[in-house]
Amino acid sequence: MSETLIQIIGFIAMAFFIISYQIRSNRALFLCQLLGCCLFCLQFCIMGAYTGALGLLVNIARNVLLLKANDWPWVRRRTTLLGIILLLLVMTVYTWAGWISLLPFISVAVTCVGYWTDNAQKIRLSQLIGSPCTLLYDLMIRSWGGVLSETITLLSIIISIFRFGWSNLDKKEAAC
Repeated sequence: MSETLIQIIGFIAMAFFIISYQIRSNRALFLCQLLGCCLFCLQFCIMGAYTGALGLLVNIARNVLLLKANDWPWVRRRTTLLGIILLLLVMTVYTWAGWISLLPFISVAVTCVGYWTDNAQKIRLSQLIGSPCTLLYDLMIRSWGGVLSETITLLSIIISIFRFGWSNLDKKEAAC
């Protein structure tokens, strides 16, 4: 597959992430990020960046579970969160490629904890911690779509904080 096509996949994934931070609904945010994760996972697999790809699979599973949280009450249990983080740890050990493998692990683990709160403020805070880890990983594997995506994602998160107001993001949604 050509390098250009591989990067186009990343740029399409990037668009889903940018849109996700401009949506106040956590449910819509999870759905947009699920689609973006699928495309980045495909891109990373093609590039041979398996630690990042498996981390994205964990993100996909997390987002699917959280989309069904109202239908499946067990999803919100801490044991489910711990199970996901344990799965991520096993995948990280399995694909260990040196300290670079810690970057996707930290990013996914921190965002999983943030997302489990079902609180838009804490979700964005977790992304402000996890996103720089992903940015560094993308730089190191030379995923230019990923680099641009994480840079724009960080800016988009900051814009959403100003747009909705930090304290307004702390309020629970009625229809999540």
